[in-house]
Amino acid sequence: MKSANENIPYKIFLSEDEMPTQYYNVRADMEKKPAPLLNPGTLKPITAEELEPIFCKELVKQELDTIHRHIDIPEEIREFYKMYRPSPLVRAYCLEEKLQTPAKIYYKFEGNNTSGSHKLNSAIAQAYYAKEQGLKGVTTETGAGQWGTALSMACAYFGLDCKVFMVKVSYEQKPFRREVMRTYGANVTPSPSETTEVGKKILAEHPGTTGSLGCAISEAVEEAVKSDGYRYVLGSVLSQVLLHQSIIGLETQSALRKYNIEPDIIIGCMGGGSNFGGLISPFMGENLRGEKNYEFIGVEPASCPSLTRGQYVYDFCDTGKVCPLAKMYTLGSGFIPSADHAGGLRYHGMSSIISELYDQGRIKPISYKQTEVFQAAEDFARCEGILPAPESSHAIRAAIDEALKCKETGEEKNIVFGLTGTGYFDMYAYQAFNDGKMTDYIPTDEEINEALKGVPQFPGNEIK
Repeated sequence: MKSANENIPYKIFLSEDEMPTQYYNVRADMEKKPAPLLNPGTLKPITAEELEPIFCKELVKQELDTIHRHIDIPEEIREFYKMYRPSPLVRAYCLEEKLQTPAKIYYKFEGNNTSGSHKLNSAIAQAYYAKEQGLKGVTTETGAGQWGTALSMACAYFGLDCKVFMVKVSYEQKPFRREVMRTYGANVTPSPSETTEVGKKILAEHPGTTGSLGCAISEAVEEAVKSDGYRYVLGSVLSQVLLHQSIIGLETQSALRKYNIEPDIIIGCMGGGSNFGGLISPFMGENLRGEKNYEFIGVEPASCPSLTRGQYVYDFCDTGKVCPLAKMYTLGSGFIPSADHAGGLRYHGMSSIISELYDQGRIKPISYKQTEVFQAAEDFARCEGILPAPESSHAIRAAIDEALKCKETGEEKNIVFGLTGTGYFDMYAYQAFNDGKMTDYIPTDEEINEALKGVPQFPGNEIK
């Protein structure tokens, strides 16, 4: 338990006045920038004019901005943030005690809002820009449902229509998240569906598929393009999303400085990169500028190992191949992950920003099987009193392992990880684990190689 001479509180809070007023754009500090998005038809860097029929104008501007280090957060967005931000940085005293480690463990808790996760940070920003543009509504995809829930809340706040394509396996596994979305006024469709041409094509090619984020993205983009007054918004992967999520890292940085805490290791789970990128960006900026030397660990599921087993090439961001090409670590846009319970991490690729930083050797990626992740989730819940989301539990697993290494070596490292959200809508997953029915699946090299055959073939984009 907390020692008598320990002067760090369980929860470190910032005041509303200490909340960031600007997002941080890590690309501005990257000497080698992430590769640009390409038009799949011309293979030339995509222009703002080409993106604006799909995305909101201001979001296109943010997506293509690699120069400005700081971008103002509009007052309307900051006022909404005050409903649940700044979020607490928590010292995991009870977990430290259980592990008997000399390490000090901190987690940034992003689950203290109705959406249950960090996704609301970008959802409200994207809905704001859609409203400012005078749009009728937006379309999107969602994996486990956190993003869809967050976007439905944001759209309700600004009076926008919201159409969500939810990965079919999550639509079936997580009915309560679906109902939260509907309560906030969203129209929710299981993906792949018969409501879009690309959905019909995917179903014809993969009968009985449980779907993937890549499939849902394709459907959402098609729906946006064919619907007058709509634009598509995305909950991860794109640089604009990592920009909005930088508020996580900025607050974490301020909270640590408040008590003169210097982190040694910063850990986050990785699906498309929004949470991990948002948490590490301000700290990575210090590394890039030569000011600090933090260690960054990104954790992904062994069932969808884009960074640890993927190829760094240009690939489609979606299964239907209707989106621009992004250079990223990818398993191939046709890769359909197994129906693991960490639905928010079941994406075939990784953010171009995270991919480039990893290629530069600035990030250490690791992967875990879902049974060992849920064991960590159970240990954390029993110590810290929060039932974590399956996605967040990947970071918990890594934090525990790093703390146990400190126990062996006697090192007193400061470990910080992102607790992206709560798992109270993931009870089917916890039931499977508690009943001993949860299984692990790791794709074979043959399965990954087969999916990678769909990567666009052009000079300089060869699979190694």
